[in-house]
Amino acid sequence: MARPAVITVADTIAKSFLLAVETRGDKTAIREKHLGVWQSTSWRQWLQTAKEIAYALHASGFRSGDVASIIANATPEWVFADMGVLCAGGVSSGIYPTDSASQVEYLINDSRTKVIFAEDDEQLDKILACRARCPTLEKIVVFDMEGLSGFSDPMVMSLDEFLALGRNHMQGREALWNEMIESRGPNDLAILVYTSGTTGPPKGAMHSNRSVVHQMRYADYLLVPTDHEERLVFLPLCHVAERIGGYYLSIAVGSIMNFAESPETVPDNLREVQPTAFLAVPRIWEKFYSAITIALKDATPLQQWMYRHALAIGQRLTDYRLEGRTPPLPLQLAGKAAYWLVFRNIRRMLGLDRVRIAFTGAAPISPDLIRWYLAIGLDMREVYGQTENCGVATLMPNERIKLGTVGKAAPWGEVMICPKGEILVKGDYLFMGYLNQPEKTAETIDEKGWLHTGDVGTIDNEGFVRITDRMKDIIITSGGKNITPSEIENQLKFSPYISDAVVIGDKRPYLTCLVMIDHENVEKFAQDYDIPFTNYASLCRAPEIQDLIKKEIETVNANFARVETIKKFHLIERQLTPEDEELTPTMKLKRSFVNKSYATEIDAMYRAGAMA
Repeated sequence: MARPAVITVADTIAKSFLLAVETRGDKTAIREKHLGVWQSTSWRQWLQTAKEIAYALHASGFRSGDVASIIANATPEWVFADMGVLCAGGVSSGIYPTDSASQVEYLINDSRTKVIFAEDDEQLDKILACRARCPTLEKIVVFDMEGLSGFSDPMVMSLDEFLALGRNHMQGREALWNEMIESRGPNDLAILVYTSGTTGPPKGAMHSNRSVVHQMRYADYLLVPTDHEERLVFLPLCHVAERIGGYYLSIAVGSIMNFAESPETVPDNLREVQPTAFLAVPRIWEKFYSAITIALKDATPLQQWMYRHALAIGQRLTDYRLEGRTPPLPLQLAGKAAYWLVFRNIRRMLGLDRVRIAFTGAAPISPDLIRWYLAIGLDMREVYGQTENCGVATLMPNERIKLGTVGKAAPWGEVMICPKGEILVKGDYLFMGYLNQPEKTAETIDEKGWLHTGDVGTIDNEGFVRITDRMKDIIITSGGKNITPSEIENQLKFSPYISDAVVIGDKRPYLTCLVMIDHENVEKFAQDYDIPFTNYASLCRAPEIQDLIKKEIETVNANFARVETIKKFHLIERQLTPEDEELTPTMKLKRSFVNKSYATEIDAMYRAGAMA
């Protein structure tokens, strides 16, 4: 039987990890799939690997306060390297594996990286292409040497060779371990988390041990964890959401971290692992909903009837929950029947049957989507925060869910609205500032210690925070009407056929929209209705697909005032991936970049006139 988790948090990340190892020993910490079989790594084995990496770093001339970077997908080696760096007294910085060679060069030089860990030959190629222009870089360690047989370079070592170097360096240097661990204190810089760089070069948010462990210390408030928690780790570990919410919080509560094989296998791995807690960005939740919606179109009439009736019951139960009322006994019994007959199969299909609590964050999400998940019995909570506040600033309380808000201020911090309507946050979780950018730091943290988030919002009389939009994203039409595009965009993304959308209209006579279709679902629609297409672009141009998206937009338009409706739209005719500059690593369209890249298409929508 599951018991409450023991929270293992000390005054630094490295010491918290050592406490976790001491507490859990030979219990499983990490699982990964190798040759079709899930294999386990215990806490004690993880410690040994981290220790070898720390000693190898020291042997390589790496010292307390030096920076090491990691460019890799979410893999066990990522956390091995990260913890090795922290235990060596170093500063750990993550680089998105989708970054280009020029971006890698900028990040290495901005952080003054001394050692870089690379996932494979693909990432190594980027580093080799720029290393001549990276004067601080001294060592490159590669996790996976497949494809590099016969390759030799004095700066490059395999992870296996690096670990062997560490084991050799341990001999006769037992006291060095404590020296390295004690070399960094709570107020010392521990990690660098770079922003996505949507409005300029990425900024390195500096987080001390203090800000990270402050979030870790309240892990039991976030999760109410047991000693049998399972997580699926798949989001980029250099992003604050997975790094703090998935990785460091797992250290605090002892969750088993199951690593997805790749971003493409996440749905399969999710069904295999059946985690008890699950964190994902809105795009993932939208994809899950779309998959169920599309699958139901192929279901039998009986199955469709059962789903509609079960969902109606789930919605009624959700209404009672949102109102803070206890549903009558007949409705409770009907809810149990709906779960066992319908919702259990849906949740199993998604891999979410064991999930006790689900989190969404890092981007806005449609309240209707959260309502749907609540209706199928998934306890979903929206959290809000930024890289600069180390993850969580607000969260939905256990006792009350209020849709359309991001919950209340976390008890371990403060939130307020300034006279301009901007959301401000304060607490021990705030970052130290931006690396090498004191002027940007001064713009972000005021003299009273408040972090200016750049988000506009309100706080109601119950303390619930509602985010209206980003300050810089608010549209003022040529008629002087202020419009917040995110609410419209969230409703558009609720469609199973729309992956993302950017509403246009600043200083324009009416609103238009750039739309990225959901390739999988739209392609299935085309196949079902015998719509001819040869590639992604021709699919977007097909008159039937144009009509499909037009109808989805018209459905959303019905929910808004006339001045807030979309009058014209353009489908982006290129299938975008995180490698493309138009997308962030969490699969969000970059508004400013898209506006610039598609300026010709945007101008054409206004020359053509409004949609009838």
